[in-house]
Amino acid sequence: MSNGRIAAALAGALAALMLALAGAGAAAQTGQNTQAIPASQPAEALQRGPETGLPLPRYVSLKTSEGRARRGPNRGHRVDWLFTRRDMPLRVTAEFEHWRRVEDHDGEGGWMHYSLLSGVRTALVMQDMAVMRSQPQESASEVALLERGVIARILACEEAWCRLRVDRWRGWVPRTALWGVDPGETLN
Repeated sequence: MSNGRIAAALAGALAALMLALAGAGAAAQTGQNTQAIPASQPAEALQRGPETGLPLPRYVSLKTSEGRARRGPNRGHRVDWLFTRRDMPLRVTAEFEHWRRVEDHDGEGGWMHYSLLSGVRTALVMQDMAVMRSQPQESASEVALLERGVIARILACEEAWCRLRVDRWRGWVPRTALWGVDPGETLN
């Protein structure tokens, strides 16, 4: 074989290798599992994080008062978003090693190191002047009015109501006024 043909063959092999590595890298950055899952496994297994085994998506909260969301799952990637509210609820959509891809109520986010996240469940009030009530019913007495953007600790959730704690107040708020808990999700 001539030097030109050898060089062309090596270039082709190198290009194929680079494409294969790029595909694996893209799957790793997006948290996709590149291993095949047998068809006999239940559908529930498809919705579990490969690192933790916890459900995906799921909600967590920001543990610190500042958290950087990066374009990819390591510190070498640029910061796309900066979260600055401690206890902000975030939705985990993917996992890769010690990194979690998160998004806020607007869908903004990126990859965050797991040490910045907490399993403590919080909710963001999405309705302006949401009424917090003493019992999970519309006729119950008012405890407080919550402005849009308030972050509350979730104590429990029933079908249509969540019991929250905001500072020294505790009470029930309609689930429809909140972001940070899925429809039909029950929390005790």
